[in-house]
Amino acid sequence: MAKSNDRIERDTLGKVKVASGAYFGAQTQRAVENFKVSGFHLQPVFIWAQAIIKQAAAKANLDSGKLDMIIGEAIINASSEITAGKFKDQFVVDVFQAGAGTSQNMNINEVIANRANETLGAKIGEYKPVHPNDHVNMGQSTNDTIHGAIHIAAYVEISKHLLPSVKKLADSLRDKAREFDDVLKVGRTHLQDAVPIRLGQEFGAYEAMIRADHERIELASKELLKLAIGGSAVGTGLNAGPEYREKVIEHIRQATGFKFSTAGNMFEAMQSFDAVVSIAGALRVLVVNLSKIADDFRLLSSGPRAGLAEISLPAVQPGSSIMPGKVNPVMAEMLNMVCYQAMGCDTVIAHAARAGQLELNVMMPVIAYNLLMEIEILYGGIESFTDRCVSGIMANIENCRKYAERSPALATALNPHIGYNKAAEIAKEALDKNLTIRELVVSKNLFNESQLEKILDIREMTGE
Repeated sequence: MAKSNDRIERDTLGKVKVASGAYFGAQTQRAVENFKVSGFHLQPVFIWAQAIIKQAAAKANLDSGKLDMIIGEAIINASSEITAGKFKDQFVVDVFQAGAGTSQNMNINEVIANRANETLGAKIGEYKPVHPNDHVNMGQSTNDTIHGAIHIAAYVEISKHLLPSVKKLADSLRDKAREFDDVLKVGRTHLQDAVPIRLGQEFGAYEAMIRADHERIELASKELLKLAIGGSAVGTGLNAGPEYREKVIEHIRQATGFKFSTAGNMFEAMQSFDAVVSIAGALRVLVVNLSKIADDFRLLSSGPRAGLAEISLPAVQPGSSIMPGKVNPVMAEMLNMVCYQAMGCDTVIAHAARAGQLELNVMMPVIAYNLLMEIEILYGGIESFTDRCVSGIMANIENCRKYAERSPALATALNPHIGYNKAAEIAKEALDKNLTIRELVVSKNLFNESQLEKILDIREMTGE
C-alpha cells in the first residue's frame, strides 16, 4: 500500500511507487531499487552535459516543426534550470546500472518532463502534456545521448580545468629550473652516484615532460569533439529526421562555446570508444610523469639529516602524531595517491571500452564515471601540488655541491687523459680511502693545479 507521501506511476511493466515530491519517475525509481550498489552517481558535469543535449534536441525539433512550441519551450526552460545547477538531488541512479545508461537517460527525461509540466500548471507524475519519451527524448536514444554526454563533459573539463592546471605546473617548474640553474649537484643513475648535473637541468626536464603532456592531451582531446548525436539507436538516425543531426550539433555548439561536430561515420562512433581510449592514453602518460616527479621530490628532499636533503619542500603541516617536529613530503605523497587512483580509472576505461559488442558498447556509465573522476582528481591534485609544493621548493646548495664533489663518477672526466681503466682505479681507490677524486688526484700529482681545475671543473661538466 502506498504511503501518503508516495504517488503511483505506471510504466510498461506496471505500477511503481514514487515519492510525491520527486521530479524523477517510474523508470528512475525502478533503477534505484534494482541497483543498490555503491551510492556513487554520475558527476554534476555529466548531468550538465545531458541537459545541454536535451535542450539542443528540443531546439532542433522545434526548428523542424516536429515539436509543439509550448511543449518545446517548457523542455528548454527545464533543461536550462538543470544546466544552472538546479535539481541536483534528483539524479539518483547508481553508476553501476543498466547497460548503456538507459536508466540515466530516463532519469533526466523524467525530471525534465515533470518540471516542464509543473511550469505549465500540470501535475507531476502524469506526463501531460509533456512526456519523457515522446517529447523530451524525441529524435534521441540512450545510445547516442549518453555517448555524446561523455564526450561533451570530458572535453569541457579538460579544456576548462585540466589543461590550465597542467600549464600552471609546467610554468612553475620552469621558474624553478631558472632559479636553480647554477646549483651544481651529483647526477644519479640506478640510484648510484653519476656525473654532475645542475638542479636547474633536473627541473627543466620535469618542465619538458609536463609541457609535452599538455600538448599530447590537447591534441587527443580534439577527438572528443566528434559526437554520435543523431545516430539514434544504432547509427541509422531512425526517428531523428533528416535535418535533426545538423541542427542539434549547432545548438550544442552555441550552448557550450566549443566546436563540436558530427562524427564522420556514425556507426563507428556508436560502436567504439576510440576517442575516450585515446584521451585516456594521453592522461596515462601525464600520470606516469607526475608520479615520477612526486617520487623524485620525495627522494631529493629525504632527510633532513639522514637523507639526500638536496631540496627542501614547503612545510605545510605536522608530519607525525608521535614524533615532534617531523615534517613529511605530504603534497608529493598526495600526488602519488592521485596517480594510483587515476591508473585504476584508466584500467576500468580500457576494459570497459573493449567490451563493446556489435552495434553498441553498453558499459558507458562506468566509462563516464571513471573518465570524469580521473580528469577531476588530476586537475585537483595538480593544482594543490603546484601551489602548495612546487612554488615553494628551496635548493640546499651546500648539500648539492658536497655530493657533487664526493661523487666517484667525477673520474669519468679523467678518461680522455689517463684512460678508462686507470680512471676506474682512481675511482675505486677514492672510495676505499674515503677521498674525493680531486683529493686523490692531487695526492698523486697526476696533473698540475691549472690542469686539474680545468679537468675537474664541475660546472663545465654539466654543459650549457
